[in-house]
Amino acid sequence: MAVETEIQQAMAQTDSLWRTFDALCRCGGRFCGSDSEKKAVSFLKEQLETAFPGQWASLAMPFDGWRRTSQTLERLGTEAKQLECHALVWSPVTPSGGLEAEVVDLGRGTPDDIHRAAETVRGRIVLVRHEYMFSPDTVHRRAKYDAAREHGAVGFLIGYHLPGSLLATGSSGRNGAADIPAAAITMEAAEALRTEGDEYPRVRLAIETSTPDDVAESLIVDLPGQSDERVVLSAHIDGHPLGESAIDNATGLAAVLAVGQAMAPHMATMERGLRLCLFNLEEWALTGSARYVDGLSPEERNAIVLNVNLDSIAGDRRLTALTSGFAKIEGFLSRIADSAGTDLDFYRPLMRNSDHYNFARHNIPAFRLVAGFDDADSALRYVLTSEDRIDKVDPGDLAAAASLTATIVLEACRTPSLNLRD
Repeated sequence: MAVETEIQQAMAQTDSLWRTFDALCRCGGRFCGSDSEKKAVSFLKEQLETAFPGQWASLAMPFDGWRRTSQTLERLGTEAKQLECHALVWSPVTPSGGLEAEVVDLGRGTPDDIHRAAETVRGRIVLVRHEYMFSPDTVHRRAKYDAAREHGAVGFLIGYHLPGSLLATGSSGRNGAADIPAAAITMEAAEALRTEGDEYPRVRLAIETSTPDDVAESLIVDLPGQSDERVVLSAHIDGHPLGESAIDNATGLAAVLAVGQAMAPHMATMERGLRLCLFNLEEWALTGSARYVDGLSPEERNAIVLNVNLDSIAGDRRLTALTSGFAKIEGFLSRIADSAGTDLDFYRPLMRNSDHYNFARHNIPAFRLVAGFDDADSALRYVLTSEDRIDKVDPGDLAAAASLTATIVLEACRTPSLNLRD
């Protein structure tokens, strides 16, 4: 039986894929340092020891932990009202009694918007809007936060862009002295803080946190082939406390394990080896993968011919490869997708939105496979919210993404000569 047939037959056993996905979701949101994240790491270690005994290792990474203790937001004045909020990761604490300041609503709040309103921003709390993250035109939350801080804002609020009392979680600063208090609020709360003419609503924002020293673990599996070259298949473990971090990124984790198990029996015949990297601290400014790739020697980095990064690969039927500026990757993937009868879209500019970035910045060919790119109606609109749950993922979509990944990885491992660097 041909290798590709055996691998696809293994991938067709979707019950195992879904059980892994379900188990990861049951762990909870997997926020780094939480019991949920540590439970997920323990589960993954058990899976690796069963599937790849003696072929995996843990990479321990000390990091500056961060925990929410409490967060409140109150509109003051004659229309006083408690508003729901959620402190953003690495927000500093507010002064005793809370931070009282006026709020200036800048709508979408791009860095240009904030720059134009610099005089108004200074000394106030800036309110901007969250955006659908999987789009060429997205302005990332941290770009807005950085602009607000640099122009003298004393605080930062980001309102969700959809109704339904949804809060978006995520990071804000860099755990530095210049950081300002930051929190997410609902669309409804943002409406209650709209600026009317020259009247700025006044609020009290109170955030309490703790910052314990902590350790996170990335998990690495090495499956040698016939040469020192490697294909790296990666996904991130950690998520957020809201919801189950199902789309982002239990989908990618489950698929990496399924593909690795399908490929393992055949690796001795492959031109190059396969390395599975389950990175932690991805949601903390891609820290885990940065430490890993930066820690490799130049020779080790040069031996990696391709990074296939799976992050949020279900929640929509359509898949896109974010190819990080490597034009040759598109030709390689197009031939595979056409042969498999699978539609695959491409977006070439380098995006810093997942672990593939840390490979690409070292000139290692890398791409991110993602669902729902530039489709704001997809279930990926719930990523980073309490609605990122298992019910937002169609089993068929997850199985199709994992199957396509297996085909890509097989071709990358067995092609006699593979040069995807430009």
